[in-house]
Amino acid sequence: MLRVPNGRLAYGMQLPVQSQSTLYAERWEADAGPGDLVAIARAADRAGFAYLACCDHVAIPRRLAGAMSTVWYDPVATLAHLAAVTERVLLMSHVAVVGLRHPLVTAKQYATLDHLSGGRLILGVGAGHVREEFDAVGADFAHRGAVLDETIDALRAALGPEEYPEFHGERFSFGGLGQRPRPAQRRVPIWVGGSSPAALRRAALRGDGWLPQGGTRRQLSEQIGELRALRELGGVDEPVTIGAITEALYVGEPGWDTGRRTLTGKPEALAAALRAYGEMGVDQIQVRFRSRGCDELLDQMAAFGAEVGPHLND
Repeated sequence: MLRVPNGRLAYGMQLPVQSQSTLYAERWEADAGPGDLVAIARAADRAGFAYLACCDHVAIPRRLAGAMSTVWYDPVATLAHLAAVTERVLLMSHVAVVGLRHPLVTAKQYATLDHLSGGRLILGVGAGHVREEFDAVGADFAHRGAVLDETIDALRAALGPEEYPEFHGERFSFGGLGQRPRPAQRRVPIWVGGSSPAALRRAALRGDGWLPQGGTRRQLSEQIGELRALRELGGVDEPVTIGAITEALYVGEPGWDTGRRTLTGKPEALAAALRAYGEMGVDQIQVRFRSRGCDELLDQMAAFGAEVGPHLND
């Protein structure tokens, strides 16, 4: 599990190529493929990235395809592929829409991934937002929040050390059914995604980590305080890993229009701007780089790892 002791700030990234929403995909990703993903994963391994993340959608309806596209790689297959070509970087689903599948199916997939990767899984989970996806597989969209709550509890049991896990809830019940291989980790970390009040409460009471989505830095700071208060009120004593998605980044002076919301400049200035996340209580930041091609992205990752990352905890 990613542990960031003594307030040290770690950094990870969402993989490009594997999801191509128009909100964030670069133009070059449309023609990219598995080879680019392998190169990016290896670069992350070299540059000290804590994790790589992959999204989850089963199918995109026509009404949303224009904005979201239909390019969404399967997270288990993608992360397993990259596990074989990396050594240390952690592998995260950000986020798995676990309400689309029975918990035993999810447990089988991710336990195998953790086993194959030598214990490098972080299971990020979320409620989902595409009704047609749920309808197509016979899942409960209307009550997806309650389903997610129970699914997290069921996954705690199904991803634990027991070969024959037991769980009995309102929607799911299983026992006397063995699943091997078991995860390499004794406790697979479950990080909860989302910034709604329900998601924040879910992360506080059920999560090992929180993956906020959107919002300003001020809003994030307020939410961190609320999460900690909810956790204390709920009697949850275990540490929680708090995340943040940063602004888009470009190390150096780009010489091209990277957009008004992109942080650019010298490594020292970028590190100073990002240290503010740690000061508000964030443990890990998810960074995204503006780029015009895979080679430029690889250069950005290397520059960040060599020149920005070491100064995040100055």
